Amino acid sequence: MVLPELFKGIALFTPGGDLIYCRDRSKQIHWHSHLCVALQELLHLPEPPHFLIPGYTATIDRWFSNTEGTVKTVAELYPALRRYQPLLNVIFEVEDLVWTTADWLEEACNPIILESYRPEFPQLWENHDLIVCLSNDHFSDTFKGIVSTPVKENQTTDTHQGYILRLFVAGNNSATKHTLQIIHQLLEQELQHPYTLKLVDISKNPEEAETHQVSATPTLVRVWPKPVKRIVGVGELEELSRVLQLITN
Repeated sequence: MVLPELFKGIALFTPGGDLIYCRDRSKQIHWHSHLCVALQELLHLPEPPHFLIPGYTATIDRWFSNTEGTVKTVAELYPALRRYQPLLNVIFEVEDLVWTTADWLEEACNPIILESYRPEFPQLWENHDLIVCLSNDHFSDTFKGIVSTPVKENQTTDTHQGYILRLFVAGNNSATKHTLQIIHQLLEQELQHPYTLKLVDISKNPEEAETHQVSATPTLVRVWPKPVKRIVGVGELEELSRVLQLITN
């Protein structure tokens, strides 16, 4: 019997929706504080944003129980992150895992207290479309994951530095999870450039669908480099060679 991978995972979100996370097989290398330092470097913050802990964190632990003879998984997130469960399931490859909601901690999670940090850390309230996996190397040397280099939509240089992608879906359901998993695996295994991938639920963000001229779901849009390209429908998105060609050509 082949056992699933055993690891500790930590995810740190910003109020603006950026994400940095790690999958630590040794369960000893990375901790919440390391994610804060990496986020400081990525967004050029004046200091590590430790105030995001624990209210904007999610943790997962998968281990083998010798007493029960089975693999056990415990996953916990804080109330502000409940809407990110599908994304967490994809990055940690745990399929339809239901995350436990952690107990509310008034002093650590109070939105009024958190808001007091906004003037000094405005970057945290902006959305930079970052989903970054912290590798087991020093974070200054290597970022491996969905995003390895931030790419701006208003970038005007002719030098190709990466891709900006939008995946438009309708609701949090099994079809959405399936589509996100397909795209994530394709980008991780086949794409050789840095990229950003943003999941957009048109039921909650109809203005973004209008901006990008999306009328059906699922739709994958390549926002950068120009020209804008899109591919529509589950069947089309499952043709991986065509999806890769859309992104890279």
